[in-house]
Amino acid sequence: MVTASGGKAGGKTKEPGAEPGSSLRVLKKYPNRRLYDTQTSSYITLADVKKMVLGGESFEVRDAKTAEDLTRSILLQIILEEETGGVPMFSTSSLEQIIRFYGHAMQGVMGAYLEKNMQTFTDLQGKFAEQSKGLAFSPELWTQFMSAQSPVMQNFMGSYMEQSKNLLEKMQEQMSQAGALFPGMPGFPPKKP
Repeated sequence: MVTASGGKAGGKTKEPGAEPGSSLRVLKKYPNRRLYDTQTSSYITLADVKKMVLGGESFEVRDAKTAEDLTRSILLQIILEEETGGVPMFSTSSLEQIIRFYGHAMQGVMGAYLEKNMQTFTDLQGKFAEQSKGLAFSPELWTQFMSAQSPVMQNFMGSYMEQSKNLLEKMQEQMSQAGALFPGMPGFPPKKP
């Protein structure tokens, strides 16, 4: 097996149809639940796929028989392993709230909202990392730094969350107005008098 970084971790197995030279890394998923990396001609694990994600590599996962795109499914498996294997990122309450949006008229809006917020947070994290270049931040030093910055971070996150809340309230008001225009349409609450 070859890891996502290209290091050898076991024997290689050639497969017909591997796509060398392809700019998008293609992984094939077999019925036996094994993942095959067509770039390295070897079987890999979810841990290897996680390394690819962390490394910013572009890839897609395809069913070996049907060619169906399984990328989201594999990413969700990685998230599930992370959530059950250590310190979860999502609280039970936040997971319940996300589930409640499935099938709701706001589902698409919520997806875009979460994606935009994640991108904003990632951009801020990148700017901070750029500004702190040259400083050797170990996990312990990072924890100490964040503890010392707690009031600053709380104010920053509080402001960020307040802006997000205001945006969501505006969207809800617009949806309420749409409900008045389209009474009885599922997912659009009627405008309150």
